[in-house]
Amino acid sequence: MIDSTRPTPTEIRAYRAAHPTLRERDIAAQLGISEAALVAAECGLTAIRVDADANRFLARAEELGEVMALTRNESAVHEKIGVYENVKTGPAASLVLGSEIDLRVFPSAWVHGFAVSKTEANGEVRRSLQFFDKWGNAVHKVHLRAKSDLEAYDRIVADFRLEDKSQEFVAEVGAPAGDGAPAIAVDTEALRERWTKLTDTHQFHGMLRNLKIGRRQALHAVGDDLAWQLDASGIEGMMRASAAIELPIMCFVGSAGVIQIHSGPIANIATMGPWLNVMDPTFHLHLRTDHIAELWAVRKPTADGHVTSLEALDVKGELVIQFFGKRKEGLAERPEWRSLVEALPRLHSIAAA
Repeated sequence: MIDSTRPTPTEIRAYRAAHPTLRERDIAAQLGISEAALVAAECGLTAIRVDADANRFLARAEELGEVMALTRNESAVHEKIGVYENVKTGPAASLVLGSEIDLRVFPSAWVHGFAVSKTEANGEVRRSLQFFDKWGNAVHKVHLRAKSDLEAYDRIVADFRLEDKSQEFVAEVGAPAGDGAPAIAVDTEALRERWTKLTDTHQFHGMLRNLKIGRRQALHAVGDDLAWQLDASGIEGMMRASAAIELPIMCFVGSAGVIQIHSGPIANIATMGPWLNVMDPTFHLHLRTDHIAELWAVRKPTADGHVTSLEALDVKGELVIQFFGKRKEGLAERPEWRSLVEALPRLHSIAAA
């Protein structure tokens, strides 16, 4: 690791060349830089700066054909193979509602963009579009595949290309805002009153914001009829039980600029060290189970009856990953999903055993 203030682009490239098998995110962490700084060091070589306007990109993304969409946070990587279709853009939030790629996009978080082309040892060229927030954290990446339209990619890169060729990346001063709120006393009565009057799961975040509390505070305070803590092994247990009965689920992973969703059954589940993986044809998930500090089963009222989610939090109280049973609006939650979650071992049961 380079211990000086900040490594130069030349030092970054040298370190990267000396560690060809390391993941980009791990290289950035070892160098004490953002992932965007790692990519920027390649400008003029394997990377080109491009316009990061999310809605401008979404308006063109379908031209690429089949690609792999990747959204991640510190602890979970969510990859979906498909086409960016049925796009609806807006100034504050945009949607991609494709049969495979399903995204909720927050354009204000998309600040820096790069087109990246890497030549592998076997001569294969891997192309991607990568977007980052103002601190240099990845918000979304689009990786081309064998069936992608290379001519469309070249057109988009040419149209979005910026004159800025700098290999330096300077993050904005300050740290990203976390999901947690300062530790303040929770008015449990007010929380329960607001919670029990929810009519849509999308109202949950607004409820927390209005009450000025964080998700973890709310889960601990609301009462175990609405939220109860599970042993962290419950995620793997849920996955394997869902796969066994081919139960369709929904899996949400978010960055600062995108929430990416998988809807459907899962089948190929494997563990590798701390990683819990799903490796299905159009859906890949990589989850660091050792980063999960708390796992909760959560009930939220809706107009169609209450729905049940699994919500994993890290040590800072931030949401790592979230699961629901797949359902359509206007329909009740699948009883198989509800029963599956309610059967997962509760934390106090583990402790008492």
